[in-house]
Amino acid sequence: MRKTARIILGATAAVLLAGGAGAITPAAAAGHVPTSAECNNKAHPPTDPAVIGGCIVMNRKLGNCIACHAIAGASLPGNVGPRLVNIKRRFPDRAKLRAQIWDATVRSPRTSMPPFGRNKILTGKQINEVVDFLETI
Repeated sequence: MRKTARIILGATAAVLLAGGAGAITPAAAAGHVPTSAECNNKAHPPTDPAVIGGCIVMNRKLGNCIACHAIAGASLPGNVGPRLVNIKRRFPDRAKLRAQIWDATVRSPRTSMPPFGRNKILTGKQINEVVDFLETI
């Protein structure tokens, strides 16, 4: 029995170390902030929507969320907007989080957050990916 368990554990570890853990993606790790290398990997671009969303959040030419928001793991985060932590607890309704990103002026007319969807800064798909990422942090 012990020998069988060791064989199974050893085989599982070998598969994971060899990169055969396709189902275990960086987004599976809660709060994973993708690196520039991950986001810009032309040979193996990210496919997980949460990782793609993290790349949008970190990209200063797209979402640029870190210009205003502090996110654990982000370099040179801003402090204009609230820290992006416990998002799933703060926005248990995904639709409300998406609406906030789409056009924050609906809930807070005097906000400095740009209406990413209304002003076509991001596409609807990109906003969904950002929401996927934010729900992991």
